[in-house]
Amino acid sequence: MSQPSDILIDDFVAPVLPEAVRAMNAVSPEEARRQVALDSASLHAEATEKTGLSDFGADHYREGMDVFLRALEAEADLTLLGRMTARAYVVKLLASRLRIEAAIAHTPALLERPLERPVIIVGLPRTGTSHLHNLLSVHPDLRFLPYWEACEPIPVPGDVARSGAPDPRIARVQATLDQGTALIPHQQAMHELDAHTPHEEIGFFEMDFACPIFSNRFQVPTYRAWYRKADLTPSYGYVRRVLQVVSGLRDGGKRWVLKSPMHLEQIGPLMKVHPNARVVLTFRDPARVILSLATMTAYGRRVVQRTIDPVRIGQEVATMIQQRFDAAVRDVHLIPASQRRDVHFESYMKDPMTVVREVLDFAGLDASEATMGRMRAYQDRNPRGKFGRVIYRYEDVGLDPEVLRQASRVYREKFGVKAEAD
Repeated sequence: MSQPSDILIDDFVAPVLPEAVRAMNAVSPEEARRQVALDSASLHAEATEKTGLSDFGADHYREGMDVFLRALEAEADLTLLGRMTARAYVVKLLASRLRIEAAIAHTPALLERPLERPVIIVGLPRTGTSHLHNLLSVHPDLRFLPYWEACEPIPVPGDVARSGAPDPRIARVQATLDQGTALIPHQQAMHELDAHTPHEEIGFFEMDFACPIFSNRFQVPTYRAWYRKADLTPSYGYVRRVLQVVSGLRDGGKRWVLKSPMHLEQIGPLMKVHPNARVVLTFRDPARVILSLATMTAYGRRVVQRTIDPVRIGQEVATMIQQRFDAAVRDVHLIPASQRRDVHFESYMKDPMTVVREVLDFAGLDASEATMGRMRAYQDRNPRGKFGRVIYRYEDVGLDPEVLRQASRVYREKFGVKAEAD
């Protein structure tokens, strides 16, 4: 079998898109606004009509939602497809909120389920978090969140569970992923994902409109500014409720393995809501992390934003990540030493199974040869880079690796993070 080829993306500024998409996005901003509204009232109304439900839960989500919607209108420079995408996205989040509250109203005992000693991976993209998360998700005593469940935590009316048949949500989520791959073909090479892939709980933060992913998907700097100042403790409490619901509806009783880069700048709320968590912190050369995330962000906006400025995006991502570094340095002491395990990328890549075994021992989980064999088998079945290797270049997003490393000097020294070859 031939090896996948290297991928060099050279159309950040002038994306090469299907003719149908180009024609759709040629519509003027004024006409796009006329065709697709992004106001709170109509979005809530559509979600209510779609589900037949009316209880959205606690109102604290509305502040973040309103800031996000204003930023979409004023700053995001949305194409017609971008507006359509944003509207469908928000309606879906609101519909999920409605279904969560309906599930709780129907079965209040769902909220009595404990979330005992979750294993929570906290680290930025490209620091080994996904690889580690995938391996830990194979453990028989851990419960992970597959991507399909992160997108659709509650079945919709009409879903019929048949013995031996896959959940209908899986096919819907995979179809949506396939549509996205058709428009953004190299995204899988940047971050491999299908409906079954272990995923972050970040989608549940999206449902509470308290999530940094909004700033990656869309150009919304005022939302990012709001997010940085907001106390997200209520949102962490909301996500805990959702985790209790989904674990009660499917495979309850096991310890969770969770993961998200957003926790790096939210250690305080994380530990308030999950005081018994076992936290695995991952680290890698900041320059490599920022380059990768900036490239992914610039590439991912190609169908939703009219004018792509990869240099501006590079600077925005560098600032956002530096803010996370600063928060981590400030707040890491909030994690009790006995509940924290550090994992450095170079050590993990050199010998992942030894590091995984150490993580299991730290978390108080079985690390027998049978368990490790399952993890080795998973790794063999899922080799890295099967969709090709993206070539990341600092000049594409206007970044200088030495400037990035100097800016993050305090973080690197605090956590012993080494520079990599460029």
